[in-house]
Amino acid sequence: MKNKISIVVPCYNEEEVLPISSKALITLLENMINEGLISDESNITFVDDGSKDKTWAIINKLSKSNPHFKGIKFSRNFGHQNALLAGMTVMNDKSDAIVTIDADLQDDINAIRQMVVAFQSGYDVVYGVRNNRDSDTPFKRKTANLFYSLMNKLGVNTIPNHADFRLMSKRATKVLLEFKEENLFLRGMVPLVGFPSTNVYYSRKERAAGESKYPLKKMINFALEGITSFSIVPIRFLRNLGMAVFFVGIIYMIYILIQRMIGDVVSGWSSIIVSIWLLGGLQLIGMSIVGEYIGKIYFEVKKRPRFIIEESI
Repeated sequence: MKNKISIVVPCYNEEEVLPISSKALITLLENMINEGLISDESNITFVDDGSKDKTWAIINKLSKSNPHFKGIKFSRNFGHQNALLAGMTVMNDKSDAIVTIDADLQDDINAIRQMVVAFQSGYDVVYGVRNNRDSDTPFKRKTANLFYSLMNKLGVNTIPNHADFRLMSKRATKVLLEFKEENLFLRGMVPLVGFPSTNVYYSRKERAAGESKYPLKKMINFALEGITSFSIVPIRFLRNLGMAVFFVGIIYMIYILIQRMIGDVVSGWSSIIVSIWLLGGLQLIGMSIVGEYIGKIYFEVKKRPRFIIEESI
């Protein structure tokens, strides 16, 4: 029996690139169907994450032109990770495996064929991993390597140079959907699922059209989301730093007492002011780190829906 594959594509203001990417994806899908690699019931599902341009109109038109195209429309913007999760939630019962890929198709769609072959060989999770970062700027390349290195040191199991281009079997997706946290970091959550996994390597391309939806600000927020969602190491670091500062303060106090006993005391306010600024800065940093975790608890306990579907086709 041939496997039914759903390709889930999150979209946010992608009217420029969608005509290009949809054509490439449907060509790939139909070729795999004609080769007998996958079932004719396979599909491409676009998830419109509250776009403000003509993205949904294009998806609607595509669905009428070819039954392999499906669409999900959010009532507003819920974010890239939630768009991925929505597509997986809706399509998992209708599929044997789900492939997720961004609409800009910087990830090589030809790797999807390799993913399907690996899935049919018994792997539940197949990660798309970049074999180089030549298409990135030097700054992005260095910060990406720094991020993966930091996540590894914090004890978070991630796949280096892997974004959200992956295939997951029905049972692996079902387990992932049982994770109920509000603060999503799928790159760290998927490895927690377990099950047999492997990597497929590919070269990342330049964006075909439109602008990146991940500017520096979003990249920083995404990195912070990943760190604070999977590790309490920053809080432990703060504790150790506080103990170290306290120890230095004791040593300094002893030094001052000795200087006073021998009469070598120089009056002044510099040391006091420096101490106030130093300790004040540490307190603010500590409060911000603890506040980040408290904020996440605040969002988790409210149990709001992670996405709201306005329409589906």
